[in-house]
This record gives sequence, C-alpha cells and structure tokens, in this order.
Amino acid sequence: MTEQVPRSADELLDIVDERDRVVGQARRAEAYARRLRHRCVFVLVRDAQGRIFVHRRADRKLVFPALYDMFVGGVVGAGESYHDAALREAEEELGVTGLPAPTPLFTYLYESAEHTWWCALYEVVWDAPVNPQTEEISWYAFLTEAELDHRLTEWPWVPDGADAYRRLRSHPTGQGA
Repeated sequence: MTEQVPRSADELLDIVDERDRVVGQARRAEAYARRLRHRCVFVLVRDAQGRIFVHRRADRKLVFPALYDMFVGGVVGAGESYHDAALREAEEELGVTGLPAPTPLFTYLYESAEHTWWCALYEVVWDAPVNPQTEEISWYAFLTEAELDHRLTEWPWVPDGADAYRRLRSHPTGQGA
C-alpha cells in the first residue's frame, strides 16, 4: 500500500454557490470558520453480504470528532472531481488500494447553522480486509441494515451522515438500502 498524505486544515478547497458552481477557493480551516460552501463526498461501503461499514470518527477530527458515521468520505480538494475524491477518500479511510470505482447515486445541498456543502453520495462493495486509518477512525464494524437502524437511536451520529442516510433510504436509488 502506498503512503497516504494526510489532509489538513491548510488543504485548498473549491468554494461553490447554491448551484454547485465554483466561485473561488479557500483553505479548509477558512471554509469551516466562515461557513463557506464547498464539496464533500459520502461513500456507503458494503461487504458481499450487504452489511454496511460503520465507524466512530477519531477524537482528533476537525469536524464531528468522536461521532459515529455510516459513510466514509470527506472534502473534495480544489480542482478534484467528485468521482476522484470518492475513490481517494474511501481508499484512504478504509486503508485499502484497488477499490472499485464507487457508483454515484445522487447529489444534494446540505445546510445547517454551522456548515454548508454540496454532497455527492456513492456506494461501493468491498469484500476484502480493511485497515482503517487510526487518525481517522477509532472503531469500526460491518453492520446489517437492521443493526444500523437500531443504533441510529442509540449512538451519537454525525449530523450530515445521518441526514445523507435518511435521504438515501427515501431516494429511488436507495430503495432496499
């Protein structure tokens, strides 16, 4: 496996408008501090049995530390495509290489009082061992949909991931997800 370069608050991001058109660039820390709209990818990872990769984010994460998430992913770098970011982020967070290209599902605008970003949702099947980055992930397991649904009311979840999962479950592409 190749050495992954950690991304930081200094990472340059494309800033986008309400229609997902690039209108400028800013460092990640500035984008978060000033609530500048940027791009993110969410990748739902399933194993061959259809179980979903669920993890607890590391305590040192810049956004939503120590919360649970059912997606791997992250910000899209300046000039990077959603597709390239989805593959890069999934391989980095799972600690694997050779992941098949994630399948795009849909995009939408996520907005909260603190954050705003365009989200691109993807799905991929990976049935080989994973070796998650300890800098990113402090715990993980593959859960059935029933197990995940049960834990949605018990565990503290990242708000954007929980929102994306609800959207996926009600989206035509997410039927049976």
